[in-house]
Amino acid sequence: MRFATLSGRLHQVVSPGRVLDLNTASDGVLPADPHHAYERWDEVVAFAAGTRPEDAHEAPEETYGNPVPQPRQIFAIGLNYADHAAESDFAVPDSPPVFTKFATSLTGPYGEIVVPEGHVDWEVELVVVIGRRAHRVNAEDAWSYVAGVSVGQDISERVLQGAGPAPQFSLGKSHPGFGPIGPVLVTPDELPDPDNLELGCLINGEQVQKGHTRDMVFPVSELIARLSAVTPLLPGDVVFTGTPSGVGIGRTPPRWLQAGDELVSYVRGVGEMRHRLVAPAV
Repeated sequence: MRFATLSGRLHQVVSPGRVLDLNTASDGVLPADPHHAYERWDEVVAFAAGTRPEDAHEAPEETYGNPVPQPRQIFAIGLNYADHAAESDFAVPDSPPVFTKFATSLTGPYGEIVVPEGHVDWEVELVVVIGRRAHRVNAEDAWSYVAGVSVGQDISERVLQGAGPAPQFSLGKSHPGFGPIGPVLVTPDELPDPDNLELGCLINGEQVQKGHTRDMVFPVSELIARLSAVTPLLPGDVVFTGTPSGVGIGRTPPRWLQAGDELVSYVRGVGEMRHRLVAPAV
């Protein structure tokens, strides 16, 4: 199944460009607010399984927003692909490096993103959204706690990120618009193999990243197990799972996003985001 947020309300995507407002279709039983819907995700999925496509209405994908606009916790994983660790001059980690992106960095799958001063980099990622409270879960059971997956970008300003005396990962990755997610949330059962998805990124039509989630150092199930061993994961929480190689800082010379660039991010079988980078307002 596929879900999208339109005007702050959760919808089921029943076919390309056609959606069903789940609050309206359920006569108010299901919440319209996506945050509350994730709290009752099993009910949402059960109801959506029985909806009628003829009740849907047209809505172009360009009108979809961030499918998880108000997570209580945002986790992000660094160096989760060996090739990205190598291009960043780091060893492959023995345990996943974890940081956060602040909630005000989140935005939808289309539109403009302001390029602040500094060195702004791209990082396409698979985003995992939690659908059930997960605490001390086993890796073997971890996918059953996932509401779905989406496309994400962990956009990063590298000067602030590397500022000392300790790196400022969370600040450097949390300018407004630095966490786009979308356009849809796809339930794991919709995917032939949720652990083997192609993801990639293009700038002005040039492919700059292309990888597969099968190459993660710590796959989704292991990330959920390790995170939930420390802190409960809550419905609607977001996990940015890491990026493959091809980022700007790993190039010779380094390459940075500029105003006017078009940034396209995709996960095959899930969706595609499109953003235009713009200069700050004067």
